[in-house]
Amino acid sequence: MARVKRGVTAHAKHKKVLKKAKGFYGRRKNTIRAAKAAVDRSMQYATRDRRVKKRTFRSLWVQRINAAARDNGLTYGRLIDGLNKAGIEVDRKVLSDMAIHEPQAFGAVCDKAKAALAYLKDTTPGAFEAAVR
Repeated sequence: MARVKRGVTAHAKHKKVLKKAKGFYGRRKNTIRAAKAAVDRSMQYATRDRRVKKRTFRSLWVQRINAAARDNGLTYGRLIDGLNKAGIEVDRKVLSDMAIHEPQAFGAVCDKAKAALAYLKDTTPGAFEAAVR
């Protein structure tokens, strides 16, 4: 059986790692041992942060919805409660976009939520006034 020399595959593997390390600072971009450790760690960060990005955007949408809901006399929690009670299924991304680009439509959605919260008038004195300003 013929002898296998591994220079070609080793060079290809190193080249692949160094390509991913392009733009790193100092030895991390051109020394294979440092680059390999840096690339491995960067891949872990990338995997983690793809999930974190989803959380961050949801948080941003909630803040925007809350601000727009308060302009319409509701809090975020009461708005979501009213939408659930009214049977309106709109996700937070769409609500946020609607609050920014279509304030009249968002106001109509808030009115529907307020109508769904009207049951509070009968049950607890002062609860509706506290929920809806």
